[in-house]
Amino acid sequence: MKRVRITATIFATVALLVAGCGGSGGDSNSSDSKTFEFWSFANIHQKDDVDVYTKAHPDVHIKLTEVGSTTETAQALTTALAGGKVPDLVLIQADDLPKFMQSPDNFVDLTTLGANDIKGNYLDWVMAQSTTKDGKIIGVPTDVGGLAVAYRTDLFKAAGLPTDREEVAKLWPTWDEFINVGKTYVQKTGKPFVDNTPTSVFFQAVNQGSERYYSADRQLDYDNEQVKAAFDITLKAFGAGISAKQGSFSTGWTAAMKKGDYAVVCSPSWMLSQMKTNAPETNGKWDIATIPGGSGNWGGSFLAIPKRAKNAKAAWNYISEMQSPKGQLDHFLMLGSLPTTPSVYTDPQLVGKTDPFFSNAPIGKIYTQSVLGIKPFYFGPQDGPVGTEFLNTLTSVEQGKVDPAKAWDTALTNVKNAVRG
Repeated sequence: MKRVRITATIFATVALLVAGCGGSGGDSNSSDSKTFEFWSFANIHQKDDVDVYTKAHPDVHIKLTEVGSTTETAQALTTALAGGKVPDLVLIQADDLPKFMQSPDNFVDLTTLGANDIKGNYLDWVMAQSTTKDGKIIGVPTDVGGLAVAYRTDLFKAAGLPTDREEVAKLWPTWDEFINVGKTYVQKTGKPFVDNTPTSVFFQAVNQGSERYYSADRQLDYDNEQVKAAFDITLKAFGAGISAKQGSFSTGWTAAMKKGDYAVVCSPSWMLSQMKTNAPETNGKWDIATIPGGSGNWGGSFLAIPKRAKNAKAAWNYISEMQSPKGQLDHFLMLGSLPTTPSVYTDPQLVGKTDPFFSNAPIGKIYTQSVLGIKPFYFGPQDGPVGTEFLNTLTSVEQGKVDPAKAWDTALTNVKNAVRG
């Protein structure tokens, strides 16, 4: 998760969307109940789902707009809700959802369309994120982001480390032991072990506890023991000299992945497709092992219907079909997004799902086990800004811009400024 700068280009995009350019489903003159507009993030294969749905329902026309990044999509929606034309359906990232949950009246209460009949299909801790205290349901979850470790079997073999995924998982039951494996790898090869520590260590470890940036009673509490422990283990990993210092999703990260300049990426389930896209020449050289700590979740999104949507029923029909247990299973088998519907976690198709790019690792089994073992925590409206500031500070440590000894205090100051607390 990276800091996103809102540029003039982004604002131009937002303005065009709000103005209804391209034929918005929110057009006040629209009376076609078979047509609706859908705002999504870019490059996450929503078009594939739309194609599946419209093939099954040829009388339905979906106007899909890939707004941009998750941040850009949330900004466009915020602007539209303030008075512009809204889409009929919108995808909202889990970390952005709490901001919108503060004003639930901006959205259709999905219980009025039948959400009470299907809410039991989803992981209860995920469904709780989109449910208000008085029982209104604002969004239906589309996926979760279980945690695991992608590692290069050829590079492990060259370093004298085991390559079998079960044996590899036994090397690092804890983050301390993960660091020790990294030190061994560096000693044997003279090369970095992990792509970076802010994303591959902090953003994994901080998503494994029973609290993140809010307390159990929903109070902002980012200066807690669990966050501090994740921060400290990240500084320890950096100090051990195991990092390639390649920021996730950067051009350097991609280039280094292709060249084998690091051997490990701590990868949520949704990151696998990006690895395949960015480094196709490494096909078959990776495998997947259990994350240190055994479980965790980073990511996920929700589908919501803005209050002023003109064709809410058509949007709901799409949600209820495409996000059903079968719909989520089909999406996983086709594109790899991890379902939020636990009833399919024992389905032979999911359990038996392997990926040849990752040495035929049983990705369905590994990632669902990661999700089932988590301790749920509360997502609050400041989760995004808080996480960004912690990540930015740790990135500055890797870049030599912040003294590790001063990093925690620097991060707390930056977080306080960001949330105006």
